[in-house]
Amino acid sequence: MKRLANKVAVVTGSTSGIGVGIAKLFASEGAKVIVCGRRKEKGQTVVDSIINDGGEASYHFMDITDTPSIEKLFSDTYEKYGKIDILVNNAANVSLKDGRVDELTLEMWDNIFQSDLRGTFYATKCVLPYMQKAGKGSVINIGSMASCGGDLSSTAYACAKAGVDLLTQSTALQYGKQNIRCNCVRPGLIVTPENDAHVPQVLKDIFLSNIMVDRYGCPEDIGHMCVYLASDESSYVTGQIINVDGGLNSHVPTVAQFRQLNSRTW
Repeated sequence: MKRLANKVAVVTGSTSGIGVGIAKLFASEGAKVIVCGRRKEKGQTVVDSIINDGGEASYHFMDITDTPSIEKLFSDTYEKYGKIDILVNNAANVSLKDGRVDELTLEMWDNIFQSDLRGTFYATKCVLPYMQKAGKGSVINIGSMASCGGDLSSTAYACAKAGVDLLTQSTALQYGKQNIRCNCVRPGLIVTPENDAHVPQVLKDIFLSNIMVDRYGCPEDIGHMCVYLASDESSYVTGQIINVDGGLNSHVPTVAQFRQLNSRTW
């Protein structure tokens, strides 16, 4: 039996990148998938691909910064299927400008928080009543390795994603006794068809020298973890923040440099 058979899954931001990988894997495991985002044409392409592979999917418009569109996404999904079993909060506007503390304006800060934290919060808030009616549910937040520590830039993005980590744990605690679970997946460097040409080779080399395995990540790596967290196999897993980063954040920060020196220590 497929691991997500008869489950209804909403995957936000699934018209491109990691969201596509999650949506396709969910469908291959038997879920009825709602592909949603702002770009209808791209969303329909994902839906068509899923249907051609024998899965079930439909497209629904949603803008993560527009609360009425979030509300309508869930009400329409419930009206169509009579339940919502899974929510993956993947949507975020990664193209928003970010920088150091002294470079950021309040408008830049607010825009990033609206996209990356406020939207995740509101989608979770909207889906909870439907999961409470069913007496179960799984919410999966897509976080970021940016929340693991300080960096030279992307200050607002990192802070917003750190908020997603805490939102995950709060949701898990507050609704766990109602059989509603919430976990967070923090991707490492994920190379997608959309970003491959835009990630400089020097950046790829820096990451690869620090990743424990011998490759970059791909959307399916995140999708496989999400399948597990969405399935009944993970019924005792909640409140967890799980790095899927090839081991990037699991070692001391000097490993890459010592490898270049052919040394194991100082």
